[in-house]
Amino acid sequence: MSQEVTVSINSLNHFLGQKQLRRQILFNINLEIKRREIIILTGPSGAGKTTLLTLIGGLRSVQSGSLKFLGQELRNISNKELVRIRRDIGYIFQTHNLLEFLTARQNVQMSLEAFGNIPDADAKSKSEAILEAVALGKYINHYPGQLSVGQKQRVAIARAIVSHPKLILADEPTASLDSKTGRDVVEIMNRLAKEYGCSILMVTHDNRILDIADSQICMEDGQLEAIYKVNL
Repeated sequence: MSQEVTVSINSLNHFLGQKQLRRQILFNINLEIKRREIIILTGPSGAGKTTLLTLIGGLRSVQSGSLKFLGQELRNISNKELVRIRRDIGYIFQTHNLLEFLTARQNVQMSLEAFGNIPDADAKSKSEAILEAVALGKYINHYPGQLSVGQKQRVAIARAIVSHPKLILADEPTASLDSKTGRDVVEIMNRLAKEYGCSILMVTHDNRILDIADSQICMEDGQLEAIYKVNL
């Protein structure tokens, strides 16, 4: 039985700068990400990994080629449609980007407020439930300053997945964590992805977590050099 395709990219190119300063960053990218699939993207700094993530996440405009999310072409898409699509994408970054004046629950609940049609009581219960799922039930009312680095990153994961997105984009989510905490974080991401049926594209230099992926992609000089199947 064929898997639902979350992301489909064909002949994608991307440029930065204008006129004489214009230079190509991505070259002829072709990639498919299926539902529940976890793909790890590796490569040296400056290879174009983050640029690719921001294009897939709708944070940059597609200039050349085709990039489809759940069958919707993102090239030349309206801002209104782009906002709608972003609601189906969760973002996790190297730095947790939590608001220090909000509790763990409030930080998570903020991502639900973008939908505008979820009653406060439901948003609160959903946020508390997802924090329980990442083993932070005791810390729901704690502020970021009262949490460890690993706990903050788990709050960030909860925030990214509370709305049950179809895709999670993670940019170096374990870079600031020790080996055990980093492993715990990706194990949580793996479990929640399978439970909620979302796909994950993760940029990482952490060789200790490569086995969590279904596939590993190597990127260099703006090109996808190789794709390896990790879990067959």
